[in-house]
Amino acid sequence: MLNVYESVDANKRKSALIIVFFILFIVLASYFISRGLAAYYGYYSSGLELTGIALVISGLLSFASYYWSDKIILGLSGARPADKRKDFIFYSVTENLALAAGLPMPRLYIIEDTAMNAFATGRDPAHAVVCATTGILTRLDRTELEGVIGHELSHVANYDIRLMSIVTVLVGIITLLGDWFIRASWYGDRGRDRESRGSGAIFIIVGMLFALLSPIISQLIQLAISRRREFLADASSVKLTRQPSGLISALKKLGNDREPLEAANKATAHLYIVNPLRNLPAGRQGHDAIGWFAGLFNTHPPLADRIKTLESML
Repeated sequence: MLNVYESVDANKRKSALIIVFFILFIVLASYFISRGLAAYYGYYSSGLELTGIALVISGLLSFASYYWSDKIILGLSGARPADKRKDFIFYSVTENLALAAGLPMPRLYIIEDTAMNAFATGRDPAHAVVCATTGILTRLDRTELEGVIGHELSHVANYDIRLMSIVTVLVGIITLLGDWFIRASWYGDRGRDRESRGSGAIFIIVGMLFALLSPIISQLIQLAISRRREFLADASSVKLTRQPSGLISALKKLGNDREPLEAANKATAHLYIVNPLRNLPAGRQGHDAIGWFAGLFNTHPPLADRIKTLESML
């Protein structure tokens, strides 16, 4: 039997290792792309100048989506505020678990859709939102709903929205730098004196390789972090509710639900407890391959793996 506290700690360590590796990769890629771009134009750069510019641009672009994430996502989802009397079970379950977790009571919203799903958003616990579909509220019993809400509140308590916003900024930095380098090499002055670039040729070559590959690698690492945080939220939910059976049963029901959530899209899919686009035709999902390679592009770990991990806690 897997100890829930050990599972939470293990997931935190694995998340931290991935994040440290990601930051080191971003630093290395930014250095070579910046130096390569500078060498291409024939001047010296420490690599900090262009990286700083990319950081400012990426940060400003990401700040709005982070600061107003709850309003943006709720607007995209077409959610309505929950009514304490009509949605009493939803309200009471969330209130009890928030109290147990030491969190402020989040605002509650409902998506009128028979598909089963739920998500949490908001920049911090004081501005958190938990949203559920009518499908999940009507088809789960109270114990199962506690497992789901515990999962979403764990995302709030673990500051996953803030973490993924920071990751998005880092991905934005490397994407901007790579795009600048590729555009410079494509549209730049190809007749420039190559002797002036000679000493920086190695930076141009390595920088081009990073410019081509880094955006893809960054996205894969970003998705790996997202999948790891799902495992952490599952374990944290069990730690909060003290009953893995509720979340296990809920995930099995969610896995058997074949109805796609119409309100979801690729921009919001990573927020939900299960991938809301998994039942769409392959052309709309964007990834119709199978096996481990397709799994690299998933926002969520396989449900079978999540259930297996939870069952080891029984």
